[in-house]
Amino acid sequence: MLAVLCPGQGAQTPGMLAPWLELAHLRELLEHYSDVTELDLVTLGTTADAETIRDTRVAQPLLVAASLLSHHALGRPRADLAAGHSVGELAAAAVAGVLTDDAALVLVRERGRAMADAAAAVPTGMTAVVGGRPDEVEAALARHGLTAANVNGGGQVVAAGTADQLAALAADPPPRARVIPLQVAGAFHTEHMAPAVAAVRATAAGLTPADPATTLLSNADGAVVSSGADALERLVTQVASPVRWDLCCEQMLASGVTAAVELCPGGVLTGLARRTLPGVETVALKSPDDLPAARELIDSHGGSR
Repeated sequence: MLAVLCPGQGAQTPGMLAPWLELAHLRELLEHYSDVTELDLVTLGTTADAETIRDTRVAQPLLVAASLLSHHALGRPRADLAAGHSVGELAAAAVAGVLTDDAALVLVRERGRAMADAAAAVPTGMTAVVGGRPDEVEAALARHGLTAANVNGGGQVVAAGTADQLAALAADPPPRARVIPLQVAGAFHTEHMAPAVAAVRATAAGLTPADPATTLLSNADGAVVSSGADALERLVTQVASPVRWDLCCEQMLASGVTAAVELCPGGVLTGLARRTLPGVETVALKSPDDLPAARELIDSHGGSR
């Protein structure tokens, strides 16, 4: 059983789309995506520096475009299951047929803008907490008034809150845990993003979702989403709600997933999979050089191209 995974914010790296654009049809497709997102994704994906593509207004559309671009390069295989981490959920919704590519890009364009505006209101951020006992990590976050914005499984939780709260966590971390500040612009998937929800909902109201053509998982609770309307509403509310990737992984295992292809820029979710999806074969798409291995995995685990 094949899963297609779509990475989230923080996975982007400078120049990540350069090798893909050596293929003329992909350059043309990215130019179209640029028109839809009102961003020069060709430049942003090839020559822009790390600070430029860290901007939430840029990073979110760039990541969704990268996943969709690599999905086309792969031949748009029919997966058994699709799931995306955080903003990757929008790409997963397109992979599953809930949204067209253009609709997903319009929604992520407005999502990135709205979340950037919300992040600018108060200095906030996110810190990865790796290791430690789950109860002690939970207690430390509660002690400092932080939210577990991403529960990724494999002993990794991402805490989010104000700059002062994160500084307090750094000075007083959970026992036996490492705390690693993340290079993101705000406390995503928390109450600090509540102002962005209305703007994203207004854009979503102009879209016409279809019911999923393949099994689609929700970050909210790892549940299988059966209707397009529910999928779209979950994409809206997820802006200010925690990402439960651990529950998505549990659902994948329960569903019988045996292989997973992570779309560009692959690496983060397949890295997590080594701890959260035991026995599942994975391929991460980082460049066109990874396409043969991905196609072989698809052919051997029931996907169709």
